[in-house]
Amino acid sequence: MSSIFNAAKFTTPAGGRPPAAVEVSPEGVLAAALPSAGARPVYAFEPLPQGALVPGIAEPNLRTFDAVSAAIRKALGEVSPRSRSVSLIVPDAAVRVFMLDFDSLPAKPVEAVPVIRFRLRKMVPFEVEQAGVGYQVLDQSKSETKVLTAILPAPILVEYEGAVRAAGYEPGAVLPSSLAVLEGIDSMEAVLAANLCAGGLTTSIANGNDLLLYRTLELPEEPELRVSEVQRGIAVAAAYFEDKLGARPRTLHYSGGDEAEAFARWIEDQDMEVVDLARPETGAATSLGQASAAGVAGALAGVR
Repeated sequence: MSSIFNAAKFTTPAGGRPPAAVEVSPEGVLAAALPSAGARPVYAFEPLPQGALVPGIAEPNLRTFDAVSAAIRKALGEVSPRSRSVSLIVPDAAVRVFMLDFDSLPAKPVEAVPVIRFRLRKMVPFEVEQAGVGYQVLDQSKSETKVLTAILPAPILVEYEGAVRAAGYEPGAVLPSSLAVLEGIDSMEAVLAANLCAGGLTTSIANGNDLLLYRTLELPEEPELRVSEVQRGIAVAAAYFEDKLGARPRTLHYSGGDEAEAFARWIEDQDMEVVDLARPETGAATSLGQASAAGVAGALAGVR
């Protein structure tokens, strides 16, 4: 496998990622590219047939491989990336993200990754030795090392990377959707974020370069139950924010297919403003529909 997880703000120095990104989801493929250094991104969206992509860790995700690959090729072709290397953003449901504590961790990745794999063996329901693993040290002292880790089953990673290669591009970095979204939030203050997709909700709390919470919930299809689960998920995250930071969050940074106003009505919290992330007003080469550009915008943040 050529790529490892590259957890956005937690790992990569400015300019370290490709100047193009592509996010694949059940709804379709969203691509973005920087035409030149310092330029604003250009975006394009290509819808997918229903059922072409079903994210998860237990079964194949790309149920119609050719359709997904063709959508990647078309969306990226619309934004004319400067290189064949692109950041690939995959659904949260296909990835497991953990914050792990170690007494110490080897400095060299070739030595650290086996230690992390060993810890993950009893934490995920799939084989870890060949899985895609990426990590970033969030905090380190003489007695403790806090590590953000992302892991994706090998067959699932092969599917996604294969679709990018079949489209004529090379996956230069692979990121879970919600970690990519966090990179687009330019704040060193504590941030509560929510990323809503067709099948789930991921809530996260970032404080500077530290990640205090990362929680993905599977959502039911029935509308009323779905809203109830979203409300519960946001309430739990807000309570955790207050417990850890001593104050309730006043802002929720939101990304998802629905508009921020609709999501605000869902959560029914009058004391918390919902801020919509990355709904570009310019740079759309095609209609973006309801697609959120927060993930691809985050993957391009800091790229020169």
